Amino acid sequence: MVTAWRVAALLIALTSSRARAKELDRVEWGVPVVHSLGLLTTLRVSEAALWPKPFAQFDTWGGHYEEAFTKPPLFDPSAPFMRWDGDSLAVNVVGHGLLGSELYLRARQCHFGWFGSFAFAAGASAVWEFGFEANGTRPSLQDLIYTPLMGLAFGELRYAAWTAAGKLKRRGERRVLRAVFDPFGELERLAGTVC
Repeated sequence: MVTAWRVAALLIALTSSRARAKELDRVEWGVPVVHSLGLLTTLRVSEAALWPKPFAQFDTWGGHYEEAFTKPPLFDPSAPFMRWDGDSLAVNVVGHGLLGSELYLRARQCHFGWFGSFAFAAGASAVWEFGFEANGTRPSLQDLIYTPLMGLAFGELRYAAWTAAGKLKRRGERRVLRAVFDPFGELERLAGTVC
């Protein structure tokens, strides 16, 4: 899991200019990493409750992890659009889109910049597919690509709206709108996180 985030850090460093180097000093890793691990853990527990077969079958976990690392990610081009991994359209489009935007937004708010946030979402998506979910099913090529792309698209829109809401003069309106665009982040900031 840590390796995926190290890859993201390397991508950030490789794409940085001297002006960006100063911004990199402000990057806060702890908040988005803890946020993401909490989010992925909650999703995994929910997944086991909603779909006990195969996600709560502990006796098959070893075999699933072996498949995850010895076979290519799932992708069936003959399947219907956005169902190339066998999951429902709602899970693939809405679920992974929201997951990507949440991963991206937290990194973006913690000074990763847009590319670093995209890389962070891609790394976290890989951690989800090969770590958290691989004990139930093989990783999905579609999810590995779509999750960070939607993170970039939808997450950047959320970031722009959250930033604009922060410029409102009325404190009440500012707080309500920021909570609408980033409910989990606002709760974390109320608890004392730095970004």
